[in-house]
Amino acid sequence: MKSKLRLAALAALISTSLPALATPEAIPETWGGDFATRPRLTGDWGGLRDEMAKKGIVLDVDAYWTPQTITSGGRDAGGSNWGNATVALTVDTGKLGLWPGGYFKVQTISSFGNNLLSDSGTMIPANEFWMLPTTKPDTGIQELTYTQFFSPQFGLQLGKINSIAPTNQFHGDYRTGFLNTGLNLPVALAMVPLSAYGATALYLPSHDITVAGMVLDPNGTIMDDSLSNAFSDGVMALLSGDLKIKPFGLPGHQNLTFAWSNKERPSLIQDPSNIARSLLTARYPRLGNPGPVLVDILEKHAPALLIPTQPLNMENETWAAVYSFEQYLWQPEGESKRGLGTFFSFGLSDGKANPVKYSYSLGLVGKGIVPGRPYDEFGIGWALTEFSDNFVPYMRDTFNLGLNRESAVEVYYNFAVTPWLSLSPSYQYISTALDKVQDENGNFKNLDNTQLLGVRVGVRF
Repeated sequence: MKSKLRLAALAALISTSLPALATPEAIPETWGGDFATRPRLTGDWGGLRDEMAKKGIVLDVDAYWTPQTITSGGRDAGGSNWGNATVALTVDTGKLGLWPGGYFKVQTISSFGNNLLSDSGTMIPANEFWMLPTTKPDTGIQELTYTQFFSPQFGLQLGKINSIAPTNQFHGDYRTGFLNTGLNLPVALAMVPLSAYGATALYLPSHDITVAGMVLDPNGTIMDDSLSNAFSDGVMALLSGDLKIKPFGLPGHQNLTFAWSNKERPSLIQDPSNIARSLLTARYPRLGNPGPVLVDILEKHAPALLIPTQPLNMENETWAAVYSFEQYLWQPEGESKRGLGTFFSFGLSDGKANPVKYSYSLGLVGKGIVPGRPYDEFGIGWALTEFSDNFVPYMRDTFNLGLNRESAVEVYYNFAVTPWLSLSPSYQYISTALDKVQDENGNFKNLDNTQLLGVRVGVRF
């Protein structure tokens, strides 16, 4: 029993910025029950689902619909009806009677509808779902991994890794918590791919300390399934340490993550004639794709800069570091998953290839503390992104675009209508990094702060 508990801890104690090694979610005694209390909408499939789970085979299908509307500000008024669906299959080799400690997982993600990534006028996506699997409707493989635990202290994972798999208590889970990317992810890690081929090693020297290392293909995307070019031009390496703490008997953890890559990338420091080519060549996985918006300005107001006069200036490495913590401030007696807690994150980068120099996030989250609503949660959070001084300084000065910093405040409440149905209204107020944008005629207009209202509908099938 002690060994099993430590294996569960090994899977759960992965750091804030690296994903947990894949193991099946906690399996209920039965997937059946009446319509209002069953864990999943479709129940136990006449007993088949329960039998599969006993043999270590779990199939999860989840759908999330996130209609949102811009109530003021932004590039254009309007609404969206973006949605995502995930299908995840996990196989526990131990329960299947093969060998202990092994787990296979494959997860696909699909999207439909339209989003407000461009209309919102923000540099940081106001809805993390908008980037999955791409910013356009599509279907891709988010994860395809094999995980092996060799002991209660050590595990390895190989395959296509989902690097944004939710692992925290109070932030990072876009399925039930905050939607804004700056509140879920430390955007100083803008160069880290959302999904990529690689390997993760996890070491647990004690119950309170977790050390994790990951190596990823720096060019990986959810839509890229080919192994032929993986690691062809470098690596993205992450090292993370996580420390559990319990001040005044209340659980929390602190984390430090360092990321480094030797992939050759376009430098932010460019001759003006190379700005457009640099913007269209560079990719920042966790920022969406801000390049085309800025290139449109050059096409209209400085077309001569679209013709490069010299080779791109390149950087042969980039780095970023993030410190973060989560801490319960109050918990009901005997309730380990309920209470009021806070989180904080601070990140920085070299600012030479990475357009984000500093990122911050801070928030307060309540879980199951509203009387009569033990499964509801709510949160209020603030995120700030400061851009590198090297990020298109010519365009900033010439067109007075701003591009210094972007901040966002988000408030949400997640109603657990049933175990399989959730409704989460949310409100965001975003002070956009861009001070000006182009209207439909190509003329500059001031960009007011953006306000977004929306709701997330989650159904677990």
